Amino acid sequence: MYGGPMRGPALRGALLALGAAGLFGLSTPLVQRFGQGLGPFITAALLYVGAAAVAIVLRRPAHREAQLRHTDLPRLLAMAGMGAVLGPVALAWGLQQTSGASASLMLTLEALFTAVLAWRWYGEVIDKRVAAAMLLLLAGGVVLVAEQGRIGQVQMLGLLAVLLATAAWGVDNTLSRGVAERDPGQVVWAKALLGSAATVSLAWLANETMPRPSDALALLVIGATGYGLSLRLYLLAQRAFGAARTGSVFASAPFIGAAGAFALGDRSASWFMLLGGGLMALGVVLHLSESHEHEHGHEALEHEHAHRHDDGHHGHSHVAMPSGEHSHWHRHDPVRHSHPHVPDVHHLHPH
Repeated sequence: MYGGPMRGPALRGALLALGAAGLFGLSTPLVQRFGQGLGPFITAALLYVGAAAVAIVLRRPAHREAQLRHTDLPRLLAMAGMGAVLGPVALAWGLQQTSGASASLMLTLEALFTAVLAWRWYGEVIDKRVAAAMLLLLAGGVVLVAEQGRIGQVQMLGLLAVLLATAAWGVDNTLSRGVAERDPGQVVWAKALLGSAATVSLAWLANETMPRPSDALALLVIGATGYGLSLRLYLLAQRAFGAARTGSVFASAPFIGAAGAFALGDRSASWFMLLGGGLMALGVVLHLSESHEHEHGHEALEHEHAHRHDDGHHGHSHVAMPSGEHSHWHRHDPVRHSHPHVPDVHHLHPH
C-alpha cells in the first residue's frame, strides 16, 4: 500500500516542487532583463497581473477541489502582502543593484525561512539531517553577502534586498500551508489579484513610468508562468508533502536562475560565488535524501480537500465510488500504523 522513501506522495510532491522551482528560477534573470530601468512597484504589478490572468484558466470545477471560504481572507491578505507585494518589490529593486547570478543564488535562503517557520508554526519535524541542510544554506548565504560586500556597497545592498524578498516569501510559503487544501487556482487568483491591486496603487502614488509595450508583455508572461503557474505547482507540492520539504526542493530554483543568468550573459561568477552556491547545493541534496518512518496514530478527523481512495488514508464509502481526485466533507476514523510519511495534512503529529 505504501512505497519507500521518495515514492508515492513524496515523489509526486518533489516533482511538483521541481516544476515550480524551474519556472520561478528562470523568471529571476528574465525579470532583471525586462525590468531594467523600471520602478519596483510597476514591475511587481505586471508580474502579478500575469499571475492573476493565468489563475483564471487554472481553476478547477467545484466538485474537484475544496473552495476558499470567507474565513480564509485574513490569511490571503497576509499572503498577498508578503508574497505579492513586499517579496517581488524587494526582488525587483535588488535585481537592479546586484548581479543576476548572485541574486538567484541568494533566493535559496527562502527554503531556510520556510523550514524554520514551518517548524515553529506547524510543528513540522526538523531532524539532524534537515538541520544540517539548513545550516549549509545559511552558510552559503553568508558567503554570498560577503562576496558582494567585497565588490561594493551598492551590490551588497541589492543582495540584502533580495534577502528581504526571501524572508517575505518564506512567511508567504508558510502561511499558504493553511490553504494548500483549497483549490490552488482559486488561491493563486485571490493572492495575485490582491497583490497586483496594491502594487498598481503604489506605482501610481510613486509616479513610476510605464514600460514599453514589449517589456510590459514580457513581464506579464513571466508573471503568468514564473509566479502564477509556479505557485499553483508549489501549493500542490505542499499538499503532497508539507511546507518545509516543498521549500527545500524549491531551493533548486536559484541554481536554475543562476544558470539562466549565465545563459543571458551574466559573467559575474567568482570563487566566492561558487563556494556559496556549492554549500547551498549540498544543503538541498542533504534535505532531499531524508527518509522518515515510524509508528504513528491518527485521531478522528473531519475535513474537506481533494483526495483519492487509493492512498491508504481515505477508506470511506460512496454510493457510487468516484474515480480519481474529488472533494467533499469526509471523516477519518482513528488508526495507528507505520509507513514512510511526510508532514502533509494527515501527518501533523508531534514527535
